[in-house]
Amino acid sequence: MKVSASLIALLAVAPASAFTHVSNSPKKGPLMATIAEAPSKEESTIKYETEINIEQKFKVKEIDPKTLDPNVRIQTGRYNDKENSIAMPFLKRPTNLDGTHAGDFGFDPLGFSETEDLYTLMEAEIRHARLAMLAVVGWPLSELGAPQWLLHGEAHLAPSVLNGFDPLTFIGVAAIFGGFGYFEYMTGLRRVDDKTIGKKHAEDMANVWKYGVPGDYNFDPLNLYSMLGDTATGRKGMRELEIAHGRSAMIGITAFAAWEALTGHPIVENSMFFHPNLALPALALAYGAFGFFYEVENDGQYLFKVKETSEGSVRLESIQRGLQSFTSDAQTFLGQAAESTTEFAGIAAKTSKALKAKYDDVTEDYTKSVMSNIKE
Repeated sequence: MKVSASLIALLAVAPASAFTHVSNSPKKGPLMATIAEAPSKEESTIKYETEINIEQKFKVKEIDPKTLDPNVRIQTGRYNDKENSIAMPFLKRPTNLDGTHAGDFGFDPLGFSETEDLYTLMEAEIRHARLAMLAVVGWPLSELGAPQWLLHGEAHLAPSVLNGFDPLTFIGVAAIFGGFGYFEYMTGLRRVDDKTIGKKHAEDMANVWKYGVPGDYNFDPLNLYSMLGDTATGRKGMRELEIAHGRSAMIGITAFAAWEALTGHPIVENSMFFHPNLALPALALAYGAFGFFYEVENDGQYLFKVKETSEGSVRLESIQRGLQSFTSDAQTFLGQAAESTTEFAGIAAKTSKALKAKYDDVTEDYTKSVMSNIKE
């Protein structure tokens, strides 16, 4: 029993190295390690073969050229190189507004494009824009030509939420808005990618998304949508025009309503837009002439900078050359006219002198004849 206890105590205190196998081989120094690691002559001549074919070429996926053609598909990221907004240069450009869509100039001061669905926002905008374009024409026309019993109040204002309604006009307006509401309900989830225009939009927007173009009702009875070209770029240009006019109309109809609510006078009263005058044509001519030569440039340094366009520079040079040619021709013509006038004046003077001499001769002969008769 005492022997067993002694063996257990000896095992407990003995180090682990006591039980390891001690090799009789000499320790490897630096020289020995070099010799051990150096490959043999036989091993150094071994050629390793790999399964990689060095003649194999990487196959690059071919890109369809039409995907990069702006006339076939809308290209994304028109303003990716611009840090600030085009519409508001003092603000950063919203991430989702990169100029891909028609009417996109980076205007989103409240950040709706970051939190809401972009397609839904664009659909709502184009619908309001189209209603505003109808209203901005109908409002003044009603005040100019409608019977007074259809207008509201003693000032004969167009019926509206701010101006008020008469019973008859309220029924009419309610019916119109009811029709618009039913139209919204029936077309809110419409499918257009199987229609004529919808198929074109699907191809135009294939690089952007699969939703086509907001506001597409496959409605173009006069075929005006291809006025700028039956291409993706041409159709986008028409959408640019539509949304630009629609935004102006929304501002205009808001101004109409505010003006009449604040002043109590119809918008057509004492307005150069609705009565014959020379001021409006003069302003339109000045605006057209300005756009013919200059443009307003917004950059990071200037908010409103007038810059001469390259086309305007060419036009100015052409006009200057025309004026110089006209001046030269006019001077030549005036010189010839002066010479002709001088020559004519000389002929007239000679003729006048000859006539005077003839007259004097006749007078003298007549006088002599009369005097001779008297003497007789």
